[in-house]
Amino acid sequence: MKNMKSNSILSLGFLLFMLIFSHPSSTHAQEVEDQSGFDYLRGSTMGPDRWGAMRNDWSLCSNGTMQSPIDMSSRRVVMVDHPKNLYRNYKPCNATMLNRGHDIMVKWIGDAGSIIINDTEYALKQAHWHSPSEHTINGIRFDMELHMVHLSIDNKIAVIAVLYTIGRPSHFLSRLALNISSMIDRKGMREHSGIVNPREIQMSSRMYYRYIGSLTVPPCTEKVVWTISRRIRTVSIRQVKLLREAVNDYAEHNARPVQPDNLRDILLYAQARERK
Repeated sequence: MKNMKSNSILSLGFLLFMLIFSHPSSTHAQEVEDQSGFDYLRGSTMGPDRWGAMRNDWSLCSNGTMQSPIDMSSRRVVMVDHPKNLYRNYKPCNATMLNRGHDIMVKWIGDAGSIIINDTEYALKQAHWHSPSEHTINGIRFDMELHMVHLSIDNKIAVIAVLYTIGRPSHFLSRLALNISSMIDRKGMREHSGIVNPREIQMSSRMYYRYIGSLTVPPCTEKVVWTISRRIRTVSIRQVKLLREAVNDYAEHNARPVQPDNLRDILLYAQARERK
């Protein structure tokens, strides 16, 4: 990693600000809920290399220059101090679960709280899992990755990602295990989950990466604000297998390959005491 002088940090912060807020809401497109139109198999006619050619509104999957996921390589990461934690204000809220075909999604119904990035509020909408992880750190791919998808009032997208390695069970997944088990091989099935508290995800905000990327599934919408927790959490092998067994999916994984970073800025925010 490399340090930057004050003027460079200010310039970099301004660039990220412009990238986040310069795009019009018309560029917004949410992830598809019916994932039967694509898959993750290498060499498949519906695999990641073909997503951009399958539909006109998915063209960014092939032609975009700010695609996700990427590798957080130390040679590309710039470490900067941040005086405050990432602003999160989550709250328990009614939720349903949906088997989308390639993943299981928790969809909050109502106000589940929000995050604030550069004075813009993004409401939490849904969360889902990829295994193995989509983002990598110095080429290391982890066992699982959770995406928490947020939307601003003018349809800008922000995603918080949490990376997991095999170890102790995830408390959040343990809370949802019965619901997930009931959805095995039943694509499109919705399961009422009752009140789900997103705070139980336990994402650390002391150190996190940030960059501007895209959705990792069609339509691969760009200018998504990504925040990736640097603290690696744990998940049990059984929980990872359950998420894969639950979906009506013949693939062993649902992770999009790493995309070119195209010299994008990747910042690692850390409080001063975390850098010592």
